[in-house]
Amino acid sequence: MAKVAVLGYGTVGSGVVEVLENNSALIAKRAGEALCVKYILDLRDFPGDPYADRVVHDISVILEDPEVSVVCETMGGNEPAFTFTKKALQAGKSVCTSNKELVANHGAELIALAREHDCNYLFEASVGGGIPVIRPLCNALTAESVEEISGILNGTTNYILTKMEKEGMDFADALKQAQDAGYAEKNPEADVEGYDACRKIAILASLMTGKNVDYQEIYTEGISRIAPCDFAYARRLGKRIKLLATCRADAEGCRASVAPFLVGEESPLAGVNDVFNAVFVRGNMVGELMLYGKGAGKLPTASAVVADVVDCAKHAGKHIICLWENEKIQLADFDQSRSRFLVRVKKSGEAQAKELFGDFEKLTLEEALEEFAFVTEKMSEAEARQKFESLPEFVSRIRIRD
Repeated sequence: MAKVAVLGYGTVGSGVVEVLENNSALIAKRAGEALCVKYILDLRDFPGDPYADRVVHDISVILEDPEVSVVCETMGGNEPAFTFTKKALQAGKSVCTSNKELVANHGAELIALAREHDCNYLFEASVGGGIPVIRPLCNALTAESVEEISGILNGTTNYILTKMEKEGMDFADALKQAQDAGYAEKNPEADVEGYDACRKIAILASLMTGKNVDYQEIYTEGISRIAPCDFAYARRLGKRIKLLATCRADAEGCRASVAPFLVGEESPLAGVNDVFNAVFVRGNMVGELMLYGKGAGKLPTASAVVADVVDCAKHAGKHIICLWENEKIQLADFDQSRSRFLVRVKKSGEAQAKELFGDFEKLTLEEALEEFAFVTEKMSEAEARQKFESLPEFVSRIRIRD
């Protein structure tokens, strides 16, 4: 029997215990042995909880117990999760985590430490919640040179955009509804400004390249400036608005970004709505694939953590190869990325807009009579920004995914 410790008895941690207990018979068959939760680490006590007798407050109890072979880190944040994870790996205990912040910051280092001590650091639940993403990249697609990973990686922002598009809400009202439904935090900045999606694409980009991608170097833009009329213009063009996290390899290197895009209705990403996530992968041999499902939630995320626990049990004493070296990769200059843009301009700026962008087909809306919109030719980010800054009547722009 493999003994498991859970660090953090919050939403995901309690879900891990629930999955391990409720599906214990099935998990035992698939792992080759029974898995039992021996400890739950938390600062709090849980009187009346069915697992209250397993709660401890001192990490050393877990680290010094030779029976514990797998640790589930579901605390979130960088510290003390980083310190506890390092100590567990140094003690030869495998660690499975849902902590995207820790993985994005220290993934390569912790994988190397696990390799050194013949154990594993697995993080399927850090991206996509219950959607299997990491394991397919590391295992099923090992014969591929992956050329692109793009996705809708944040359920909160996708829910907000869906409400704005389908119900005509403005951003503030859609955000409040997301908060009332429990999809958005009281402080939603990490979601709506794209920071959560940025950490996730950094993890995927690191696995795609095999080298360390620093999330702080990824161009990141959120959805807080998207307005209802943007969706009206998008409909005129046969497109939808999605917050996309993207990593693409081209002749100039690897480019990564997080930003709202207009996506054609024929794209499989266009039909991903509400809190659902999707990850689009293009390999040089297999072509295009898409993984789809609920990207968050207690039990879907916990299920992904437990799947990693089963992997650790099946490979006890053996390191599972994960190609993510600590060598930092230099991302290609985002300013040289090229896109078309949907540009909104105040009505009085039409003549100057044509001077800067050439002739264009003007789009107008009855609900926005004081402005118009147009689609640019493909141009670099640097060139587009210079033109927008030279246009006093400029209102906003959204990139178009071609």
